[in-house]
Amino acid sequence: MGVIAVLGEHREGKLRKAVFSAVTAGKILSEKTGKELVGVVCGKDVKSAAEEMAEYGVKKVYYLDHPLLKDYTAEGYSSAISQLDKSAGIDYFLASATTTGKDLLPRLAVKLDAGMASDICEVLSENSFKRYIYAGSIIATVKVNTPKIVLSIRATAFPKAEKGTKGEVLDFKVEVAPFKKRYVKMEEAKTERPELPEAEIVVSGGRGLKSAENFKEYIEKLADAIGAAVGASRAAVDSGFCPNDWQVGQTGKIVAPNLYIAIAISGAIQHLAGMKDSKVIVAINKDPEAPIFEVADYGLVADLFKVVPELKEKLAKLKAEG
Repeated sequence: MGVIAVLGEHREGKLRKAVFSAVTAGKILSEKTGKELVGVVCGKDVKSAAEEMAEYGVKKVYYLDHPLLKDYTAEGYSSAISQLDKSAGIDYFLASATTTGKDLLPRLAVKLDAGMASDICEVLSENSFKRYIYAGSIIATVKVNTPKIVLSIRATAFPKAEKGTKGEVLDFKVEVAPFKKRYVKMEEAKTERPELPEAEIVVSGGRGLKSAENFKEYIEKLADAIGAAVGASRAAVDSGFCPNDWQVGQTGKIVAPNLYIAIAISGAIQHLAGMKDSKVIVAINKDPEAPIFEVADYGLVADLFKVVPELKEKLAKLKAEG
């Protein structure tokens, strides 16, 4: 009997938060199929990440440790995981729909000779799933009719797994040949703010900020005052107000914080696709007909240049009062 395997994506030895949503999806699939749920961690010196994953209710965690897996490449990871498949028998392979998951899974599906469905938001049965299409405006039900199935999981659609009975951690030896592709380096913007996809609070700005200077003054300073991550609409990014890795939406990052504050964002469907799963949405826009108000829990029709300074002042006062 094959297993349901979940990728333990990690960075600097720690699992990414999106992994725990994929584990939840794996548990649901395990209940529907009766198959064993296992974790898979690839890399170099990754036993600690495997130990961490084992605490979240998976039966086993295989760690595939090899010097050539130190830096992620789809070629390396898919080669290693396909070797595990020959030994453990993988019927389902799940990963979060992160940049890594989206890059790895199509290649892995070919390696495993598996059918694939992406951006899954609900598990209906052993081979039927719901997924978002058309920028999240429609949810499609898809059926995958192959013996093996590969799934990317929309992290915002599943709650994060809770700690449970600790599973067994196993060192699975793999043989990895040098790749045609060579990892050079990763350039990452360093910031004291929370990472956008994992933040509890996000403050986002749109084209109505009018300039990069205003974006910094009204969005970034508000975010820093409340310990939030900074997001932006595509219009704000295209206008040069902020870096493109701050973009939230269909072609940007998908977020689902406890609080999402949208300032001067009209609410185009492409932006809503990236944030509509947020627990509480607050919108500030001077246009009362802006589509963002249709999804907002709280909306304020006002000029941001007057309201945001007042909001920062009140927040600073509350902070001072403890």
